[in-house]
Amino acid sequence: MLHVYVKLPASDVSVHALFILKILYFCNMIDLPVIPVNEVQRKPSWLRVKLPVGKEYAHVRNLVDTHKLHTICESGNCPNMGECWGAGTATFMILGNICTRSCSFCAVATGRPLAVDMEEPERVANSVKLMQVKHCVITSVDRDDLKDGGSTIWAETINAIRRESPGTTLETLIPDFRGNWDNLARLLDVRPEVVSHNLETVRRLTKEVRIQAKYDRSLECLRRISEAGVRTKSGIMLGLGETEDDIFEAMADLLAAGVHILTLGQYLQPSKNHHPVIDWITPEQFEKYKVQGLKMGFRYVESGPLVRSSYHAEKHLFEF
Repeated sequence: MLHVYVKLPASDVSVHALFILKILYFCNMIDLPVIPVNEVQRKPSWLRVKLPVGKEYAHVRNLVDTHKLHTICESGNCPNMGECWGAGTATFMILGNICTRSCSFCAVATGRPLAVDMEEPERVANSVKLMQVKHCVITSVDRDDLKDGGSTIWAETINAIRRESPGTTLETLIPDFRGNWDNLARLLDVRPEVVSHNLETVRRLTKEVRIQAKYDRSLECLRRISEAGVRTKSGIMLGLGETEDDIFEAMADLLAAGVHILTLGQYLQPSKNHHPVIDWITPEQFEKYKVQGLKMGFRYVESGPLVRSSYHAEKHLFEF
């Protein structure tokens, strides 16, 4: 199959529907594959987004600019930024922006990370307080270079936010800590309201999409989170070449691991060097997966082309 790539400027808001939760895009151009070579490339109409507007968005925008605050909502160019900020939700990334892994879907820089910033927990807590965030989502790069996998900074960041903003609820989108479950326990001990770890893709595609990750290790991570009595969440990107049967298998695996909340969204290729988009999943197909997921027993399913890990995160605080 021949693929033709068309570059669109990053200033085009429609280009910015990128996968956020740990997978945060810092590139300036996005290459989109075109399957039919005899047609002009057109992004599916359902992926078009509106510019962020509204009083609450403008208020948060002003705070971010005035105090030079850092959110993944911005650096990831999330298409849902206006909606989330208006709802009092924001996402922050800790432990730097250089990852020790090189997943084929993710545009975060891979390499040797900088030393851990021990003052980061207080800075993040101050940002949350200044922005008056009601529900805070925290994510990080993978830090396989650290013995504790970054779990100490994770725990200190959660504690710092609770000291400064005791009314703010917390969701953590965490790595798998390479299966070092003592590091996972360190995070679980501080009891964030929601703990999320993304499966990202189906079993069949894991080796090519998540090179250093393991499908079953992610399931074990999620099982341990759920058994700790915490709301457990995971997400899958669609459009990487998976089949419907693959997706239903992954959904069943997540449910068996004790996952309560599932997010399903369209994968978008950050550059021509990354895994190509194989399929554009229609809104109708996303709705089918949502209906099926709820029938299977998930407590909450967010499923749609623009859904990202933290989309509608504030709604996932169901009675537990």
